Amino acid sequence: MAELSDVYFVDGVRTPFGRAGEKGMYWNTRADDLAVKATIGLMERNAGVPADRIDDVAIAATSQTGDQGLTLGRSVAILAGLPQTVPGLAVERMCAGAMTSVTTMGASIGVGMYDFAIAGGVEHMGHHPIGGNADPNPRFVAEKMVDPGALNMGVTAERIFDRFPHLTKERSDRFGMLSQHKVQAAYDAGKIQPDLVSVAIKGADGAWGLATEDEGRRPQTTMEDLAALKTPFRPHGRVTAGTSSPLTDGATMSLLAGGGAVKEFGLAPKMRMVSFAFAGVQPEIMGIGPIPSTEKALKKAGLTIDDIGLFELNEAFAIQVISLLDHFGIADDDPRVNQWGGAIALGHPLAASGVRLMIQLAAQFAERPDVRYGLTAMCVGLGQGGSVIWENPHYDGKKRK
Repeated sequence: MAELSDVYFVDGVRTPFGRAGEKGMYWNTRADDLAVKATIGLMERNAGVPADRIDDVAIAATSQTGDQGLTLGRSVAILAGLPQTVPGLAVERMCAGAMTSVTTMGASIGVGMYDFAIAGGVEHMGHHPIGGNADPNPRFVAEKMVDPGALNMGVTAERIFDRFPHLTKERSDRFGMLSQHKVQAAYDAGKIQPDLVSVAIKGADGAWGLATEDEGRRPQTTMEDLAALKTPFRPHGRVTAGTSSPLTDGATMSLLAGGGAVKEFGLAPKMRMVSFAFAGVQPEIMGIGPIPSTEKALKKAGLTIDDIGLFELNEAFAIQVISLLDHFGIADDDPRVNQWGGAIALGHPLAASGVRLMIQLAAQFAERPDVRYGLTAMCVGLGQGGSVIWENPHYDGKKRK
């Protein structure tokens, strides 16, 4: 008899993220192979979980075509050597793909239908540029449902500046610079590396190598550097390459379990799912999407923003994160926010990013028994936001000195 269950994030891993394009480290690597590598790494790290007990595999991609088409959850499960009894599906919610894989599988666990699930995402933006295979319905523009600029994420970011003049370019530049510095500090302290799965790669010269760390980082970034960058989305605009997430290739994968399965196999989960929510906003200003989704998730959890002790917010654009912080009265440089940096430095392989946020939050929870709740949130193309609230299983109720 199925019973309602708690939902646990047991573990998560990812490939290093690579620069998209011919000069990037994954140019000669298939998208599905990145997902396979992450899945194998996840199962190897959790060898106590029998592979035949996985109830489903959900893998997201934004461009579901070519080497990231063919029902990824099923094809990757077979390629990764999971038993053929394990089913799988593909998920698509643009940037929130992996996040939706987690919430969908989490919901299935929560209602007692599944014991274990694998949830993640992959995006090879080098092989599949955003919107490259899409054919938007002409009614969007012809019937003025959506401004043409709404399909260009950089244009939507510029519009946040228009709407909130007190969110200045200088604040955005500083946030972008600090993301680079925080990521390098996290690397220097060995915080990021434990959850990376190395990938064998083949260079343009045919030589084999190993991808062991994120490729796009620019730790020497200064405010002067950022002030001098072009504004590609608008003449004299305020969004630059230095305050945007770069085009990126990579895969992320997580293992989710219900309370009964955790007990049966003596697992030590890294987080418990408290609530989640998705929300829609005007596509023209999609970056504010996580504001209503976070408000919905907080309401479902019976919490307020003051209960959140750690934030992992996807840095699609610096201005997008700042707009959420400003709404909730949180300082741009609040130490609870993205303490190991974010997508501006690490990259944002669209459908994979949601689980990267969870991986980083889980690792921070282990270091912070004084923090009970954390938030992972992101904006989503076409005017959406997604938020998941997590509880720290290490929480001890003691205030930090």
